[in-house]
Amino acid sequence: MKITKILCLTATAVLVTMYTRGEERAFDPVEYVNPLVGTQSTYELSTGNTYPAIARPWGMNFWTPQTGKMGNGWIYVYTADKIRGFKQTHQPSPWINDYGQFSLMPLTGRPEFDENKRASWFSHKAETAKPYYYSVYLADYDVTTEITPTDRAAMFRFTFPKGDSYVVVDAFDRGSFVRVIPEENKIIGYTTRNSGGVPKNFKNYFVIVFDKPFTFCKTVVNGSMTDASEQTGDHTGAVIGFGTRRGEVVHARVASSFISFEQAQLNLQELGRNSFDRIVAQGKSAWNEAMSRIYVEGGSDDQLSTFYSCLYRSLLFPRKFYEIDARGTVVHYSPYNGKVLPGYLYTDTGFWDTFRSLFPLLNLMYPSQSREMQEGLLNTYRESGFFPEWASPGHRGCMVGNNSASVLTDAYLKGVKVGDAEMLYEGLVHGTQAVHPKVSSTGRLGYEYYNRLGYVPYDVKINESAARTLEYAYDDWCISRLAAALGKPRSEVELYEKRAMNYRNLFDPETRLMRGRNRNGAFMSPFSPLKWGDAFTEGNSWHYTWSVFHDPQGLVDLMGGPDGFVQMLDSVFNVPPLFDDSYYGGIIHEIREMQVMNMGNYAHGNQPAQHMIYLYDYAGQPWKAQYWLREVMNRLYNNRADGYCGDEDNGQTSAWYVFSALGFYPVCPGTDQYVMGAPLFRKAVLRFENGKLFTIEAPENGPGNRYIRSASLNGEKYTKNYLTHGNLLRGGKLQVKMDRVPNKKRGIAPEDFPYSFSTERKHPVPPGQPADK
Repeated sequence: MKITKILCLTATAVLVTMYTRGEERAFDPVEYVNPLVGTQSTYELSTGNTYPAIARPWGMNFWTPQTGKMGNGWIYVYTADKIRGFKQTHQPSPWINDYGQFSLMPLTGRPEFDENKRASWFSHKAETAKPYYYSVYLADYDVTTEITPTDRAAMFRFTFPKGDSYVVVDAFDRGSFVRVIPEENKIIGYTTRNSGGVPKNFKNYFVIVFDKPFTFCKTVVNGSMTDASEQTGDHTGAVIGFGTRRGEVVHARVASSFISFEQAQLNLQELGRNSFDRIVAQGKSAWNEAMSRIYVEGGSDDQLSTFYSCLYRSLLFPRKFYEIDARGTVVHYSPYNGKVLPGYLYTDTGFWDTFRSLFPLLNLMYPSQSREMQEGLLNTYRESGFFPEWASPGHRGCMVGNNSASVLTDAYLKGVKVGDAEMLYEGLVHGTQAVHPKVSSTGRLGYEYYNRLGYVPYDVKINESAARTLEYAYDDWCISRLAAALGKPRSEVELYEKRAMNYRNLFDPETRLMRGRNRNGAFMSPFSPLKWGDAFTEGNSWHYTWSVFHDPQGLVDLMGGPDGFVQMLDSVFNVPPLFDDSYYGGIIHEIREMQVMNMGNYAHGNQPAQHMIYLYDYAGQPWKAQYWLREVMNRLYNNRADGYCGDEDNGQTSAWYVFSALGFYPVCPGTDQYVMGAPLFRKAVLRFENGKLFTIEAPENGPGNRYIRSASLNGEKYTKNYLTHGNLLRGGKLQVKMDRVPNKKRGIAPEDFPYSFSTERKHPVPPGQPADK
């Protein structure tokens, strides 16, 4: 990874010269992070559906304590009281579940492999969770377990009591292998357990080396403990042991690879000859280096902790799926064709969620990392014939849309450019006229209807047709922008520009809402705006009507002008949290999360509505955005185990908070604009890879002052409701005067409104040039 070093590093912290009340101090943002945020979740109600990911930023392997049973997507739940093991995990979501997993568990007294019998009581009072370090006391065994990771390896430190001590290695079920090599204090093995998206030859190979000789060695197959040195079967594992004195420390060095045992052994070299404490310090520095790109001050400790906990979640996914071979070459096992190939690959993200703000955050603050991800997306196209829409590790059937167009276009237009732009464009065009033969959520399901009629019909047995249409229209706008930037023929640009207006085909002037439409042109009937699912995806018409990211002005026009548009926006909060769950046959967790938040029909816990509040800026009432954004940040986020109001979803819901707390948000990835809300903190500093700094100062900010009275950009009065990518990357200062009452005269002129495609069509700009310049 080649990232410009603009920060001064030490082994334990990033020292950034910051001045608070005239005093220089060290900046240590990782210490604000609580990895347990969002773990107080259940199947019925998500407060994040997260687990404590102990990892490096974007690391290939995460580690987590395991409270759930083998195969349970809820790996770690805050309300649990027993730990079954310490698991290497690649799980992006409990709904997608895991792959490439195995675990270690220390025991004392007698050997026990069964996960229920070996489980130990623990308490959060004897638990420490940091992004780079985890420790817990296992009460049943009087053992303290500590973990610290690198990208592809980790070190365990077990502190045992006096007596017979053991470590269980569980390779899990659905096909695994273990071998104990006592003369090397080593265990090797592989696991094939997965939840889909892998070829037949998929394996996660692991190597574990202890620093104490074994006095006890057993292998396990399908529940039977044997003296054999190796086992292959449905469910295999090993138990090794040694006599220990009280307080004796035993280390285990662990690494894995999706390529081979030899590569796993090579990945073990990431630990080097470093001590456990040295790796802890290196991990802390890695997180501080990444997180110090954004400095905030002038909020409560809880707000600082919530902010940096969200930033931590934003820097986990998509994760590395590439390795470095013996020649120093970047290679990866392809989950698309089963071959080992050169080049980058990242995985474990769903674009339906993350195109909205997670990838724009990476493009803005971490472009070098994003460029690797973008090259990895090109490799996915080369290896499978499609860009991914949900990958874990390969194509997975989940959600709707063709939002790879957004992810790839936004990066390219913001200067995060892949080496082969022609292949990029080719792959995006291919996705508009094909669907993956085995994974219907990849490509465009219903493209034949959409390309011919301008919408996916409701009555052709394609679920969630209206959601697909709205997202395809935005994705076509993205492709039109890329086509123009690449100098494609005007006829190609115009084709996708025309399709970008297809959202209009679903607008029902009677209800002023989006509505499913039949093949004959008639709107679906009966129609309930409160019906979740059916024509929409995990939401209802009140949520999806606003999914016109590229043309809010067009939506304003359809609704009869700004007053009607604002009235409809207001109604989302004024309508009671009523719902129709008949499509699902019961209340799904996303419905319940909307219902209990007491914000009307606004459903921030799911992605379709997360940009909605910012649309007030397009209708000349930005103060309403400022009010509701502060409400959401204050009421729906915190730094505790119930810290989210729905699924966190691979950094998207976290990135929303990061952007919104800074005071702006990428409503429409593919433009170079960030729509303004109002900053949460009194000061923020963005440190870009180009060495420039952008400072946001709001000295009067506080609980009672949530409205922007006035703003200046680099000393000049600033009335626009957006900032541009260029404004930020050139560096400078945004000074904001906050007030407790709204200023209803600022940001009300049409020339202050953010980008809309309809406005651009009325006042065209040269192809490829951003409309907001």
